[in-house]
Amino acid sequence: MNKWFFALLLSMLPLAISANENLDAPAPDGVRPGGTLSQEFPAPIIPRELSQGPRSPRNYPEQPPTIPHSIRDYQVDKNFNQCLSCHSRGRSPETGAPMVSVTHFWDRDNQALAAVSPRRYFCLQCHVVQHDVPRAVGNDFQSIDTVLQKSATENAE
Repeated sequence: MNKWFFALLLSMLPLAISANENLDAPAPDGVRPGGTLSQEFPAPIIPRELSQGPRSPRNYPEQPPTIPHSIRDYQVDKNFNQCLSCHSRGRSPETGAPMVSVTHFWDRDNQALAAVSPRRYFCLQCHVVQHDVPRAVGNDFQSIDTVLQKSATENAE
């Protein structure tokens, strides 16, 4: 096909879209309320961070712990990782912060490295700050300890 044919098709495209599609069709409601493409909603209120409380229990092995303090304005990029200024192997005894897990010093072949592995360098891939927000969906998760305890109680009866 030649360029003239494609130019003709492209010139007709806006007419086809406006004739066949209603761009103000309502969106389905999901976790957040829906609207139309032309509607603008106000930005949601930034929720309060939960900080310095007791450590959250982990629900499964290898679960990354949550961050118990604010990290607003922390620099974590390829040039600098502010988390390591407290949590590195050398600084943690001085700061009292938990040291980065030894698993963060392994490469993909489980060989030990002298510094944090590049694939574990960006802490915020796995570790998050908790916020005071209502649950978006229901959750009936039970830890393995709870399940085993219930099972032992039922078997004892």
